[in-house]
Amino acid sequence: MGWPMARKNKGKSGGNPNRPRFWGKHAVAAALDNPDRRVLKAWATQEAADFMRFPNEVPVMRAEAPDLGRMVPNDAPHQGVVIEVEPLEDVWLGDLLADAPDKAVLLVLDQVTDPHNVGAILRSAAAFGAVGIVTQDRHSPPEGGALAKAASGALERVPWARVVNLARALEEIAEAGFWRIGLAGEATTDLKDALGPPRVALVLGAEGPGMRSNTREHCDALARLPITQDVESLNVSNAAAVALYAASVA
Repeated sequence: MGWPMARKNKGKSGGNPNRPRFWGKHAVAAALDNPDRRVLKAWATQEAADFMRFPNEVPVMRAEAPDLGRMVPNDAPHQGVVIEVEPLEDVWLGDLLADAPDKAVLLVLDQVTDPHNVGAILRSAAAFGAVGIVTQDRHSPPEGGALAKAASGALERVPWARVVNLARALEEIAEAGFWRIGLAGEATTDLKDALGPPRVALVLGAEGPGMRSNTREHCDALARLPITQDVESLNVSNAAAVALYAASVA
């Protein structure tokens, strides 16, 4: 095809820190399909480029797999393609709540900072039809390659509202008619018994410390997942998936 050759990148991630790089076929394909996402440039093997079918306006640099491995952290599984993008426009909580249907499930994450967990939660949110996720801006991961790869395309599909004050956001969520259920292992009520209202906000804290006390105080109920005593707790992304399923069939 006579593509330009990619220069070898000496850094492990490189690029403009304000312009994340995504990799992996699902994450890249979803970004290309999202009309709200601006893809600035791409690096791809011949095979991946033929599979991805990049639009004409996206400059594509031909690269070999080892070159791409130097463009992503820790030799992440890039599947032959890397893109540089502009971050998505901010999603405002008020708009997210106003657009929610009468029956809706919303996820609220309290200081869940691991990008792999947040990416997996986004993927589950897309799978079970959640209207979006809400996080505190200072205590959540930015858009990035690891998160996008874990989300497997859901980063482009699930609205993500970042807020300054999570307690104030939970008050706004309640005013919009959402029943706020905080997941806590020590709660005495099972999640299925705490569900009921058609609009539900599931609140999950970080692994280990869980929800902060101020977050708990802004929940209408605390509930637990009825897991056996063989394990102490679930990974937060697994807990989110189970809770989303329970809420979706309630």
